[in-house]
Amino acid sequence: MTETDHSTDILISGGGIAGLAAAAVFGAEGFRVICIDPAPPVTAESDPGSDLRTTALLQPSVTLLERAGVWARLAPYGAPLQVMRIIDAGGAEPVERLRRDFDAADISDAPFGWNLPNWLLRRELLARLAEMRNVAFHLGRASVGIVPRENEAIVRLDDGTRIAARLVVAADGRNSALREALGIAAHRTSYGQKALAFAVTHPNPHHNVSTEIHRSGGPFTLVPLPDRDGQPSSAVVWMERGPEAARLAALPVPEFERLLNERSCDILGHLTLVTRRSVWPIISQIAARFDGPRTALMAEAAHVVPPIGAQGLNMSLADLACLADLATRDRGNLGSQPMLSTYNRRRWPEVKARVTGIDLLNRASMVQAQPLRNLRAGALGALYALAPVRKTLMRAGLGLR
Repeated sequence: MTETDHSTDILISGGGIAGLAAAAVFGAEGFRVICIDPAPPVTAESDPGSDLRTTALLQPSVTLLERAGVWARLAPYGAPLQVMRIIDAGGAEPVERLRRDFDAADISDAPFGWNLPNWLLRRELLARLAEMRNVAFHLGRASVGIVPRENEAIVRLDDGTRIAARLVVAADGRNSALREALGIAAHRTSYGQKALAFAVTHPNPHHNVSTEIHRSGGPFTLVPLPDRDGQPSSAVVWMERGPEAARLAALPVPEFERLLNERSCDILGHLTLVTRRSVWPIISQIAARFDGPRTALMAEAAHVVPPIGAQGLNMSLADLACLADLATRDRGNLGSQPMLSTYNRRRWPEVKARVTGIDLLNRASMVQAQPLRNLRAGALGALYALAPVRKTLMRAGLGLR
């Protein structure tokens, strides 16, 4: 065996949505790319293990995917998000008592973004990579070690293969092996929550409105999807404390639908479950830094947030946009210490602020005591009433300055 089995410009460890997007973006910029993942992506809704969550791709993320030649594939499947609606249902009974709408028309001619199923994002990203001769995607392989050198890093895979790369992108998840191999600590916060993710149909159209309903246990979110079998459809993310989420996931469908419709405040009419229910743990996490020798941490290897305000994957794609800009600006210094230090300096403080803000919002959504629920509703009403504050919050949510 030679010292290394493969050599490339960029090695991406992790074939989730963020890793596949990174391969597409760097490939479109002309870099030689190898992307590895220990498991094949699941690319059909009905397949066991498919990711039934959805992602609202906000405007900056769409711009990045256009750059990668991916958005044209995705656009036909996306449901536009014109209004972000927040409902407080924290009174004595589970009924709507306060509604506030954040309309994209107040800050832009375009919607906030477009919502797509995660399994479909993986399918179309893989199809794009198959078109790119300078991108190789290897399944069944995981990174287990890294040896940085002056001009490259040697990454060791679990099958003994060694790959030399000028830049290594760690996109290998919240338990990142590369982050641990580099000795980069991560601060984790557990909330004792889990999220149920599934899709529903309903008689009333959603009118491209994404709705977060706050009561206790965490937000209940209805996100627009394209029509399904001729009926309006939405994706649901229902956050609850862990034991309650497990109980809900195991209920017979009729009982589950009864509680589902009670929690939705009947804003779209009767909700009918049309997929299986998947359950996801909820944490916050941020790495102590996003750079290491010849390595950039991005996506969940760098940060994890609860699914509030469509921030998770959009923060990951903002990492990618920053990395891609730095890589293309000075190709001769790809993976250098100055490039990676600049990446960390640009991304870490912004991500830290967002992780902190989302942590506070999630804690507020979980409150049980009635006086605290009333305080939450009052704060929402007060913030919304100030138009400059409302517009600033919308622009910040999009990642715009």
